[in-house]
Amino acid sequence: MSQKHRLIILGTGGIAARHAEKFGELETIEIVAAVDSNLERAITFAEAHGIAKAFGSLEEAIGWGAFDAAVNSTPDNVHKPTTLQLIAAGKHVFCEKPLAVNYEDAMAMVEAAEAAGIVNMVNLTYRNAHAIQRAREMVDAGEIGPIRHVDANYLQSWLTGKHWGDWRTEERWLWRLSASHGSKGVLGDIGIHIIDFVTFGTGLDISELQARMKTFDKAEGGAIGPYRFDVNDSVAMTVELANGALGVIHMSRYATGNLNDLHLTIYGEKGALRIWANQFDSSLHVCTGPNIETATWELTPCAATPRNERRFAEALSAGLTGDPSFRRAAEVQKTLDLCFVSDAEKRMLPTGLGTTVPIEAQDIDRTA
Repeated sequence: MSQKHRLIILGTGGIAARHAEKFGELETIEIVAAVDSNLERAITFAEAHGIAKAFGSLEEAIGWGAFDAAVNSTPDNVHKPTTLQLIAAGKHVFCEKPLAVNYEDAMAMVEAAEAAGIVNMVNLTYRNAHAIQRAREMVDAGEIGPIRHVDANYLQSWLTGKHWGDWRTEERWLWRLSASHGSKGVLGDIGIHIIDFVTFGTGLDISELQARMKTFDKAEGGAIGPYRFDVNDSVAMTVELANGALGVIHMSRYATGNLNDLHLTIYGEKGALRIWANQFDSSLHVCTGPNIETATWELTPCAATPRNERRFAEALSAGLTGDPSFRRAAEVQKTLDLCFVSDAEKRMLPTGLGTTVPIEAQDIDRTA
């Protein structure tokens, strides 16, 4: 039987329950502790998920030390200090997105992780979509030829519908509209996913970008209670990829009729790929060969792909950093940071990023 890797979950709100469920299903993982700054919450979480220990601070957990790796699902602004503590203790880290609140902090985490030689990954969840993984395989195999254009968007509509609750009364949505509460708007919230979707799917970095952002009036006086609505609601980007291809990337919370939809179309000289994904499923349509002449798109079967939790478990077993790595997430963060500069300066900016987006560092059994 494969060695079991002992895992703690740091931060027990939000997505932590999902991680407990998915890591708990893996034969090579044993979740040994829950950690939260609120000890009562940590205890409740541990009891709910059958976890033996609970700690009220990361310092206590590190002092105990009987673990190999950590899931860092703390709030965004806590990722850097807590991850650096874990790295200093020699622990491998699976960090929630974004890796950090800016590129400088993200790179500090990259450099620390790489210097320490710890296995590191970031949970860019739409890598779990089987369609984007199959699309990347087809791109790498040259099945659509050189890429010449991309069209991508990530569309939500919780500002126009109440399908996820009423944003006017629920704190979990109100804070996402307020800079003073830690939000960077739709760009910071979901932009990281669609930019990773584009660059991973094409295998190409964004070499230049121009971004426009818009904040719309949503309430009298621009605020509800302590929440001032001053972050971007919609973003439109024009990009050039590393091979010279052009593209557009859009994201919005005002996309009525879309719940949580990512779309990416990759146009090549020999064919095209059309990918759709949400948090539950994905699909891939292909236009190649004779179908090019009739503009016919065929639904293409895609093998199931392992979730990022399994990728991290496999990375631990291999002793290799998996993908998406800290470095990859930092590069996406650099792109996000430059969008704010581009919007403020109203101009195209170079990113200074490399040309090829890496795929997994090790082979993973897709039948598992």
